[in-house]
Parts: sequence; C-alpha cells; structure tokens
Amino acid sequence: MIEVTRLNGEKFLVNPHQIEFIEKTPDTVISLVSGRKIMVKDDVADLTGRIVKYRRSLVDAGPQEF
Repeated sequence: MIEVTRLNGEKFLVNPHQIEFIEKTPDTVISLVSGRKIMVKDDVADLTGRIVKYRRSLVDAGPQEF
C-alpha cells in the first residue's frame, strides 16, 4: 500500500495494484480500476516513486511460504 493525502490533509492508503492511471488536471487525480476517482495533494512524480518503491519491495521480499 502507498500513502496519499486528500486535499483536506487526510492521509490514507491506496493499493497501487488498483490504480488504472494518474493524471494532473491541475489537481492530481487517481483513477482506480473500479471507476472511483480520488483527488489528492500528492505530486504525480512522488506517487510514481512510491509505487515503484512498493513494487520493488515485493520483488525484494521474494516468494513467501505459507
């Protein structure tokens, strides 16, 4: 999960696997595969970096045994 900040300052987590696309219009809008849209304060480049970091952490963790 990555942390994002709503326009009102509220922080929450988003599953980056559910993000369809992110656009700057001039606010940053995250569109999820469900069709839901979330406006956030975060910059597109910052969000992209968080997503890359999150996905790398999954690869670095390697396979998990249950």
